[in-house]
Amino acid sequence: MKVFLAGTAGDGGWPETGCRCASCGRLPSQHRRPFELVVDGVVRRFPFHRVPDGYLAFARGYGLAGPDGRRLLCVPSGASVPAEGAGPCDVVLIDLLDRPERLGLLRRAGVVTGVTQVVAVGLDHRVRSEDELVRRLGLWGARAVPDGTTIDTAQPPPPPAGQARRSLVLGGSRSGKSAEAELRLAAEPHVTYVATGPTTGPSGDGEWAARVAAHRDRRPAHWTTLETTDLAAAIRAATAPLLVDGLGTWLAAVFDEHGAWDGDRAPVEARCDELVAAWRGAAQRIVAVSDEVGMGVVPATSSGRAFRDALGRLNERLAAESEDVCVVIAGRLLPL
Repeated sequence: MKVFLAGTAGDGGWPETGCRCASCGRLPSQHRRPFELVVDGVVRRFPFHRVPDGYLAFARGYGLAGPDGRRLLCVPSGASVPAEGAGPCDVVLIDLLDRPERLGLLRRAGVVTGVTQVVAVGLDHRVRSEDELVRRLGLWGARAVPDGTTIDTAQPPPPPAGQARRSLVLGGSRSGKSAEAELRLAAEPHVTYVATGPTTGPSGDGEWAARVAAHRDRRPAHWTTLETTDLAAAIRAATAPLLVDGLGTWLAAVFDEHGAWDGDRAPVEARCDELVAAWRGAAQRIVAVSDEVGMGVVPATSSGRAFRDALGRLNERLAAESEDVCVVIAGRLLPL
């Protein structure tokens, strides 16, 4: 079964006619045309409800099996993941700019396997550039192809790009660092989100509760949440990728636990040593978020300066043990 993609964009194309956004402004007219596919020169309509003899529609018309037994699944924007009855598929065409965690769900269900070609469609100005699109798809184990590409479902997928085992994402307050960290694991079938800060703030602190709720709502529903300050143990025990958010709140909790704000800070240093050792020996992928403290004002108190210095040293040590380190400023990524 061969799939000809006449267009790979969303309904409005990319660039979208009349749109003045920065994403559309960078591209020539009809750079990508609205999504359109033709299968084996005979199947031209999607969803696949009415198909020729020899073909079989499945998964509520999102899937198509060909006479050769090859299986194609299309997951457009806004569609729920049609995993039931889909079985392992040879090619999955999916809008990954709309909730990339749907790819993780397909992996959990066994629809996407190590030999499935995952191709992004529905591409449009939800991503700021082709370069950023390629970067994100690389994180998710997918690819984009130009309009006019023919995909042979019998061909194996291209070799996956190597994934960093340890990623450290730095940034200031409200820089977008947490969202960037979440992108790195968005398409994984199993993720443990390690929350190091309190889920409830001081009594009546509605603003803190709103922050926590916003983070929770943004995360894929199938992720597991672990609330702990024993990060070293969590890393050693991990059986799935970890997202740690974040190291600043973890270190503040460690200062609290050991009464180190105005007391002996040796126990804090020992906990940091333990964390660095666990990070170095991590068996699963791990992404950690931390505050970049080197660009702020000098704290007015000795305890504040001690915390800043301790977090700065911890960031430096973890960065030295990481394959991937970046800083996020105004939502833009700067690799380090």
